[in-house]
Amino acid sequence: MSRIGFPVAAILCGLGLGGCAAAGSSLDPMSMPATLMPSTKSGVALESLPRPRQKLDVAVYSFPDLTGQNKPNENFAEYSRALTQGGAQLLTDVLTRAGNGNWFSVVERTDLQSLLQERQIIQNTRAAVYGAKAGGIPPLRFAGVLLDGGIIGYDSNETTGGVGANYLGIGGNTQYRKDIVTVSLRAVSVSTGRVLASVSTTKTIYSVQLQGSAFRFVGVDQLLQIEGGVTRNAPTTLGVQEGIQLAVYALIFEGVKNGLWEFEDAAAGAAFMRYLDQHQRAMTYKLDTNGRPIAPVIDVPVATAAQPAVEATSSPPVIKGKPTNS
Repeated sequence: MSRIGFPVAAILCGLGLGGCAAAGSSLDPMSMPATLMPSTKSGVALESLPRPRQKLDVAVYSFPDLTGQNKPNENFAEYSRALTQGGAQLLTDVLTRAGNGNWFSVVERTDLQSLLQERQIIQNTRAAVYGAKAGGIPPLRFAGVLLDGGIIGYDSNETTGGVGANYLGIGGNTQYRKDIVTVSLRAVSVSTGRVLASVSTTKTIYSVQLQGSAFRFVGVDQLLQIEGGVTRNAPTTLGVQEGIQLAVYALIFEGVKNGLWEFEDAAAGAAFMRYLDQHQRAMTYKLDTNGRPIAPVIDVPVATAAQPAVEATSSPPVIKGKPTNS
């Protein structure tokens, strides 16, 4: 075998053996392990909220995508939805994490039929085994507040732009696109049907593309042609999740303002509320190397004659309590 032929044969043999590994299997060199959903800035602030005086029982039946939009595609019609259809599941997950699980007790309602069917199976099995002596199963827990809403807006290509340069066949360019997702959430009293609080939030999603190329003659009959690029698209599901997190965060403070529920430590809750009123977003936290919150970044207001500045050394809020059913 020639000197050139042996390396080529070895490469082809390696590629052939690599193709034997099923895609996604543990032997696949391109396979990556699954990871938990990454934390967002709004999610960290929501989980760090102080405890309420009383935990609130809530129910979520649905949280639909009301935009009806399909994925944008310039080449052909897309029939896949642009946004996640699992809004209720995301909302339930966010609620169970609020205040490190101290704010809401969520009852299962998104798949109520399966729950009722399983309870019926248990009841029938007990009756078949024990007959008249069969005891009943505990009643379902009901909620005092119904959380409703949905994804009400998706503005794709809200802003687009780019810049590029080329000199003697060598250059590069960058392009970006901005999309906006809007989420609405409201709390409804089950006993009266009155809307207790309602909020709407927006989340900006960016997509960026970088490209570079070289196309020029470096000698007689010698052409150099190189192209490269990378595209970064922020996940829309993660954007919807953060929009829901801020909506739950803001809804809690709307309820506090309306006297529906309150913090166990009123002073700690007031610090979060002031930040939300001033910045229209959740409080920002310093994180350690593992992504865990260390301390809130509290902006010190400018001192005026009417209102002195708050001391920068004031202790950060500590998680402590629960809200009342309406």
